[in-house]
Amino acid sequence: GKKAQDESAGDGKKAQDESAGDGKKTQDESAGGGKKAQDESAADGKKAQDESAADGTKTEDESAVVGKTAPDFTLRDTKGQTHQLSRLLGKFVVLEWFNDGCPFVRKHYKSNNMQSLQKEFTGKGVVWYTISSAGDGKQGSHTPAEYNKILAQLSAQPTALLLDPDGKVGHLYQAKTTPDMYVIDKTGKLIYAGAIDDTPSSETDDIPKSTNYVRAALAEALSGKKVTVATTKPYGCSVKYAN
Repeated sequence: GKKAQDESAGDGKKAQDESAGDGKKTQDESAGGGKKAQDESAADGKKAQDESAADGTKTEDESAVVGKTAPDFTLRDTKGQTHQLSRLLGKFVVLEWFNDGCPFVRKHYKSNNMQSLQKEFTGKGVVWYTISSAGDGKQGSHTPAEYNKILAQLSAQPTALLLDPDGKVGHLYQAKTTPDMYVIDKTGKLIYAGAIDDTPSSETDDIPKSTNYVRAALAEALSGKKVTVATTKPYGCSVKYAN
């Protein structure tokens, strides 16, 4: 009777231990599964974060940053010719954002300041692109024939006036105002971005007493020196983008 009772008690304890063991095993597996799921989720999160960071870097590389390669672009001019920036390696390039209806732009054309810069530096082999990023129907937006007439009336001397009506190149360079000026060196690197000079006004009388940042940057770069003032805040009318 006692033996049967002991065996029964033993079996009960064994069943209880096995049950507890199974319970612990299930709990461990469940915890393990949870940890595994948590690790995978964290890994996926990190992967998504890494990919997002990579995309962010890509966007930054494609935009205009002084000291980095200027973003490539292809635009047509007012005469129907195509111009691609990357084909101009070996030459200095100036980009000048333009809107003939803007008083700040008029300041530099009425005084002949912009034309004299264009003439001086294209005469030294610099490629000078005047760019209009005005959206269709916006101030400063014209047909190619109208632009050519305006250039003739202003006696403007750029290499070409490039048309960017969808604003893609303007946004690529983060052009904010007219004028907004960029200088690119022979290796394709952006070496100056910002204002034409240090007097943010629309008065022609201010020009003689102003420091012309574009002239200074080109003079230094053409003589093999580092540009002293490489970035300034542009001033003028906002670029009249389509969007």
